[in-house]
Amino acid sequence: MAGEIIEIVIILILIVLTGYLSMAELAVVSVRKAKMQRYLEEGNKNAQIVFDLMEDPNEFLSTVQIGISLIGVLTGAFGGVTLAEPLAKLISFVPYSEPISVAIVVIITTYLTLVVGEIVPKVIALNDPERVSLKVAKSMVILSKISKPVSFILAKSSSFLLWVMRIENRNDNAVTEEEIELLIEEGRVEGTIEQEEEDIIKRVFKLDDQKVESIMTPRNEIIWVDLEDPREVNKVKIMESKRSIFPIASGELDDFIGVVQAKDILSLMFSDEEFDINSIVKEPLVVSENLETLELLKEFKENQEYVHMSLVVDEFGSVEGLITLNDLLEGIVGDIPGIDEDDDPIATERDDGTWLIDGRFGIDRFKELFDIDEVFPDEEEDGYTTLAGFILSISGTVPDVNDKYQWERFCFEIVDLDGHQIDKILVTDLGEDYISDEEEED
Repeated sequence: MAGEIIEIVIILILIVLTGYLSMAELAVVSVRKAKMQRYLEEGNKNAQIVFDLMEDPNEFLSTVQIGISLIGVLTGAFGGVTLAEPLAKLISFVPYSEPISVAIVVIITTYLTLVVGEIVPKVIALNDPERVSLKVAKSMVILSKISKPVSFILAKSSSFLLWVMRIENRNDNAVTEEEIELLIEEGRVEGTIEQEEEDIIKRVFKLDDQKVESIMTPRNEIIWVDLEDPREVNKVKIMESKRSIFPIASGELDDFIGVVQAKDILSLMFSDEEFDINSIVKEPLVVSENLETLELLKEFKENQEYVHMSLVVDEFGSVEGLITLNDLLEGIVGDIPGIDEDDDPIATERDDGTWLIDGRFGIDRFKELFDIDEVFPDEEEDGYTTLAGFILSISGTVPDVNDKYQWERFCFEIVDLDGHQIDKILVTDLGEDYISDEEEED
């Protein structure tokens, strides 16, 4: 009887060892380098061991599989042969006692191997792979040294088979924007990340892919001071505008001299000096319309001598638009009440459920408003960034008032034009369940 108890204990120990190796295997392959780097910087010596194991996964996995396979053979030998015989004697009064005893031992051993040797250890490893891998690191190095000759052969054999199948053995743990967004969404669902934080991070990713023209104030809406105009005209223009900074030019905006700030104008007016606007003109930052939005933020940071306004020019040097630091800030955190809100394109929901939207309303904001994930028709090819640009793209011409267009579940009606510019658009959302005539025919 004592012999059987010892054999049962040995089997349990072997199953626990299997679980330990399974846990170590999954923990190391699930480690996130960024978190492990933090442990390394804190002086944890085991962190470097984990990095070494991750650098050569073939050898590490071969070592673990050697241990698991060896333990599996020993567990089968002890369970199938050693314990089945005494169990058969206990149930000898039952027909076919020997095969039944073998089946019972196999079922119990398999159950314990699955639960104790696989499922539970792997769940533990997945819950905190970094901490688990740090604890098992030294033992894995010892096991690797013991099984070095065999693991070397297995690793080389695996590499050869991968080469034959033209499969590159990569250990690429590069993190993509899509993976970060998925992690952020998961964090928001679990409550560790706020909705506002998720929105800001997603806007930053969007800005990195957009040109400055997507957030600039277009040329026809720039309020600028013309030195050829009478002083009173410019005075009224500045007083009626809620902007705090103005481009200065002579005759044409393309012949800009610089920019002035409202506070400098006010200071000069209350001083005893003669009013000379040229004395307070500052040099603006001038950038190309093809510059990426986040690159502009970098330009603002690196060029502190410039006022926080940038003039956007095309390849011929003509002014296409204007961007302030506030525009960049709103691109990251969203609309900020009180900052040029009179000039900000808006979308207003009416009592009948339709939306009255400014033509300058951004396409990205339109997607957020109606929870649209897909790309608009020819969005990348035509490069439009506003709802008016989308209408012009699908129409192919400047529309007239009351012209209607339909795309997917949306109906667009031109309500007002400002010259040749689309000013107001009435948008009707027909609902996510709406099926177009083309889809019905398909």
